[in-house]
Amino acid sequence: MKFGLDRLLSDPELRAPLKGRRLALLAHPASVTADLTHAIDALTACPDITITAAFGPQHGMRGDLQDNMMESPDFTDPVHGFPVFSLYGEVRRPTDASMQTFDVILVDLQDLGCRIYTYVTTLLYVLEAAARHGKTVWVLDRPNPAGRPVEGLTLRPGWESFVGAGPMPMRHGVTLGELGHWFIDHFKLDVDYRVIAMEGWQPEQGPGFGWPLGERSWINPSPNAPNLSMARAYAGTVMLEGTTLSEGRGTTRPLELFGAPDIDARAVIAEMQAFAPQWLTGCRLRDCWFEPTFHKHVGRLCSGVQIHVDDPAYDHATFQPWRVQALGFKAIRRLYPDYDLWRDFPYEYAFGKLAIDVINGGPGLREWVDRADATPDELDAITVPDEAGWIEARRPHLLYPG
Repeated sequence: MKFGLDRLLSDPELRAPLKGRRLALLAHPASVTADLTHAIDALTACPDITITAAFGPQHGMRGDLQDNMMESPDFTDPVHGFPVFSLYGEVRRPTDASMQTFDVILVDLQDLGCRIYTYVTTLLYVLEAAARHGKTVWVLDRPNPAGRPVEGLTLRPGWESFVGAGPMPMRHGVTLGELGHWFIDHFKLDVDYRVIAMEGWQPEQGPGFGWPLGERSWINPSPNAPNLSMARAYAGTVMLEGTTLSEGRGTTRPLELFGAPDIDARAVIAEMQAFAPQWLTGCRLRDCWFEPTFHKHVGRLCSGVQIHVDDPAYDHATFQPWRVQALGFKAIRRLYPDYDLWRDFPYEYAFGKLAIDVINGGPGLREWVDRADATPDELDAITVPDEAGWIEARRPHLLYPG
């Protein structure tokens, strides 16, 4: 198969509309060709392409900042000499000045298929800025490694944030290129937009179910996205960022596990299996021990639960990472009713709201966890209609069969 970047580089006809125009590139470390050449170098080597600026999203163009919510500065590309503007530093939206440095912006970002992954919001902000300034946006499309499944509550009105660009569920099941079409339709943006689609992407085909295993190298799109297992679990495990539990930052398996020094992981797994076994299909849970080298519970031995989605037990169609993690929270609340679970701090520039609510786009998940008599069916009752609604809303914007 070919990603959008590779198609653009190999097809002069696709590039023809770009000739003589100033181009910017929004990219990160995973923005590479099939032979692992970075998009900046591959595009600047193309004789009919002129790059005049670049932009970096959260974690920066270089992807060098390991911890979460660390800002990146602007800098000058040391090889090519053009400015690289940070969209996760002093600003998160392109400035008027930076918008004057190009005519067309190429967006080449590997996404993880989750609403909270901030590259989604950065794309919206770029589209809005391009509409205001009369600029053109091309998305060089890449796979959604989490595939087509949809899961989670829809973001509620008034809960928009840098991790909540609009009313979509946590696991959206579209590519960045498709999401751009939905943004333009939903927010009624007047912008010149084009997707250089992938060739041969088959999201329903195993063993990758969204990621072309054996065909393309996995490169971390952000420092704590080290493999496909993390991408599959992320729509659930990302909620751990709003809790006092470790999500495994500071270990070699970030966002595939959760734990703390003061829980019993075996008891948590048993409670999860007893309370809602129907939500645990498609994966395996294993109790483990870990000691984070940074971030929450640094240097302390944690009892943890790892979510395994890389063996024959993995079932892409039935695995529900958001419900699995919700069930983990519920099990802890049932075992330890007074556990200090929710972390109170400004999350992604959202002040005055609990981080777990910002992450979920509303208080519904937290309220279900905290209500002692809440049942699995009650969470399904408010979530399933949201999921069905999104499947219909995204349908006109899908670019790939299967």
